[in-house]
Amino acid sequence: MRAETEMLDLILQTAKTLQVKAVAMSGSRTNQKTSKDEFQDYDVVYVVENLDELITDLSWLDRFGKRIIEQEVTLGHRRLYLMLFEDGNRIDLALCPKDRIKEWVDSEAGFTVLEDPNGLFELYSPSPQRFWTNPASAIDFENACNEFWWVSAYVVKGICRNQLIYAIDHLYGICQQEFLKILAWQVASARGKVDIGKNYKYLFQYLPAEKEFSNLLDFSSIEKLSQSLLATMQLFHREAQRLAQKLGFDYDKEVAEKMIEYAEERMKKFGNN
Repeated sequence: MRAETEMLDLILQTAKTLQVKAVAMSGSRTNQKTSKDEFQDYDVVYVVENLDELITDLSWLDRFGKRIIEQEVTLGHRRLYLMLFEDGNRIDLALCPKDRIKEWVDSEAGFTVLEDPNGLFELYSPSPQRFWTNPASAIDFENACNEFWWVSAYVVKGICRNQLIYAIDHLYGICQQEFLKILAWQVASARGKVDIGKNYKYLFQYLPAEKEFSNLLDFSSIEKLSQSLLATMQLFHREAQRLAQKLGFDYDKEVAEKMIEYAEERMKKFGNN
């Protein structure tokens, strides 16, 4: 596997050959909190004037190495080339028109400028706080609780109908995301504004509950999904009460308890509990 120094040199040399106006890198390789490993991508942007010319003939991408698989994505005025190479390295390369730098900057949590002889990035500051969590407001908390308990009924419906994918989508995609939000607010209530990372990836650096949460992620059968739902509901109920008490927020215990009872009764009736 090519070393980071070799990859960065290749990225900069290719940019020079293509007459790229500026080069910057974002993602985990620019974040000091992230542990280094071989799965870290090189999230790179080339700021260019000749976008149409570059995308007409993509043979220059071969300079980076032989690819196992690749994907091309259009994001606004940018083109993104995702490339996984045979040696295990991966480059996510964005081509951004010079007059659209702000569009790329606004899409990133932070970045490091690698090459910028004309100071194109000087007007733009990295935004490392994109994934930071502020302490919750009373209305934020109320909305999160309402969303969790409301959508939990959709999970129950999916389970009782044996619609595994539908139920998983609502449980993980919505309910457990609201639960993670509650946990993030707990951290913020103690520490102030905190960086939890994209998809809450740094959250459990602050909390001892990672194993407890990971136990909720077995969706391999309707039975396991039912257990996950009930456990998620109980944990949300517990942690939401703790947060409400700490911050002086109102929390509707009656709704929570009725929804837990509703889930238990319906899933028992349909043989899923």
